[in-house]
Amino acid sequence: MSTINRARRVSAAFVKIADTLVTDYDVVDMLHTLVGETVGLLDASAAGLLLVDPAGELQVVASTSERSQLVEVLELEAGEGPCIECFRTGTVVSVPDIASDGARWPHFQAAALSQGFVSVHAVPMRLRGNTIGALDLFRQEKGRLSEEDAILAQGFADIATISLLQERALRESTLVNEQLQRALNSRIVIEQAKGVIAQTANVTMDEAFTLLRSYARSHSTPLYETSMNVVERTITITA
Repeated sequence: MSTINRARRVSAAFVKIADTLVTDYDVVDMLHTLVGETVGLLDASAAGLLLVDPAGELQVVASTSERSQLVEVLELEAGEGPCIECFRTGTVVSVPDIASDGARWPHFQAAALSQGFVSVHAVPMRLRGNTIGALDLFRQEKGRLSEEDAILAQGFADIATISLLQERALRESTLVNEQLQRALNSRIVIEQAKGVIAQTANVTMDEAFTLLRSYARSHSTPLYETSMNVVERTITITA
């Protein structure tokens, strides 16, 4: 990709994300857009975004694939891994070779390698000195992100943070937690809806999410509301 074309794609990605930051925007759909754009623009095979809940625990909110989501869930269950270290320290954690450099997180190492990921780059989501989450970039090739890609990755993480604080009322910490909790609760319903669609339409979970998101957008309905309708069987989404 030429420098000019890449610059245009980066600009378009930021505009696309910015366009979602409007009144009553769908924060969950925006976060999925964001992780999707990171994979499209950066040297990554998959991406995931984790947020801290009001209890102080990290939760997976958005992923570009079932494989990366599985790794992150197993990482959280084990309480170890680069994304957790990134969140706890508030600093970038880069693992250029998981097989040789990830031994200090054995559960994460095994999970990542089993899904075909051989390197990872985690960047923190910061809010006024506090870290509220992390953006993970999984790769199927060894090595670190280039300096340019690392800067862009932090930029995407910063945008994710800003988007969660879009509404003026979210300046108060209690309301920040409410917005974070809403995003976390939405993820649970979305996962249930994906399972329903995957079974009824006989498609993969990744394909199910694409169908779910397309339906929500084509009907101008929030992703969470569409997911609830699928779970409650008031609508049926097929391939």
